[in-house]
Amino acid sequence: MQETLTAAFANIPVSSFPQVPGGKVIEILADTSVADALTILSECNILSAPVRNPDTENSSDWRDRYLGIIDYSAIVLWVLESAELAAVALSASTATAAGVGAGAVGALGAIALGATGPVAVAGLAAAAVGAAVAGGVAVDKGMGKDGATAADKLGEDFYKVILEDEPFKSTTVRSILKPYRWAPFLPVSTECSMLSVLLLLSKYRLRNVPVIEEGKPDIKNYITQSAVVQGLESCNGRDWFDLIAMQPISELGLPFMSPAEVISIQGDELILEAFKRMKDNQIGGLPVVEGPKKKIVGNVSIKDIGYLLLKSELFSNFRKLTVKDFMQTIASQETGKVIPPITCKLDSTLASVIQTLALKSVHRIYVVAGEDDEVIGVITLRDVISCFIYEPPNHFDNHLGFAVKEILNQ
Repeated sequence: MQETLTAAFANIPVSSFPQVPGGKVIEILADTSVADALTILSECNILSAPVRNPDTENSSDWRDRYLGIIDYSAIVLWVLESAELAAVALSASTATAAGVGAGAVGALGAIALGATGPVAVAGLAAAAVGAAVAGGVAVDKGMGKDGATAADKLGEDFYKVILEDEPFKSTTVRSILKPYRWAPFLPVSTECSMLSVLLLLSKYRLRNVPVIEEGKPDIKNYITQSAVVQGLESCNGRDWFDLIAMQPISELGLPFMSPAEVISIQGDELILEAFKRMKDNQIGGLPVVEGPKKKIVGNVSIKDIGYLLLKSELFSNFRKLTVKDFMQTIASQETGKVIPPITCKLDSTLASVIQTLALKSVHRIYVVAGEDDEVIGVITLRDVISCFIYEPPNHFDNHLGFAVKEILNQ
């Protein structure tokens, strides 16, 4: 059946896939601030959006019109790297020792190290962070002697600056797009096969695929992993779907990992560590566990960075905020209680997993076992799509006409 479906999807054009809700792809201009871009993503309830170059509005080539895709992943990478740079600067006695040049100075370095007046003001528009050096003036408070004190100081000052003032408000999407890119920008044409799109969204780990129409500059459609799984869920009851999806996930080899490979976070660990763990492992979420048996008690996703960035007033001390406190604070603003993690068992059918993913609009479901609900695996949208198709030999070389694999491996 998988062979039959692969052949079928190879003959279905991308143009047949339903349009995005509203019929128009939401785009973000490159000169939009990170703060405003995050607001757009949050208000539109989307994880990513194509970035359009306002300087090339008259171009008829999509390569000129679009610079890439902005998503929560890129924003998380930017925030965490800024934090790491700041911590290094605070742990060094001078900018030179930190390896930060005078041109890489932001308001953060000045404020965190206690500089005020013209020195601090001069750096307000800079997106970089580091030790405060401006106009040849160096500020040295000897913080390199005490790394713990530096970390606490970073917690007090860094997030207030980056979230409420600078560089959060002045840094543009354009400036972080390429340095913090998680995946390549790889549009396909309307005449491309759905098999190619499904492979890009599963085997090749893309989260979204823009669709362009040959000879036209605008993105016509925007296919996401979520949209594909929603489409699969609507096929429940069809013979081809039931033949695969009515099997227990264990019979299909799910989850595609061992219990030892599950990356999790304890509730008493810092929320910043959770986001760092997602960044380091290039994953979009973590199960929150407790105890040596890793009993699941919650979930944090990369999208939750929006709470820290858009509602910073809810969190008094970012540096010391635990995952558990973070989840409880979010819950107090919504339902009043922490939302239970979404789980399944090894004997759950793939159909039930797909239904849960689609109805709950989530991107992963955790596989648990035993009375203690120990996390033994994770099933993502990518894994679900992989159950229905496979990559025929030389598929991309034969159908896309250029070295897609080289782009994907960059």
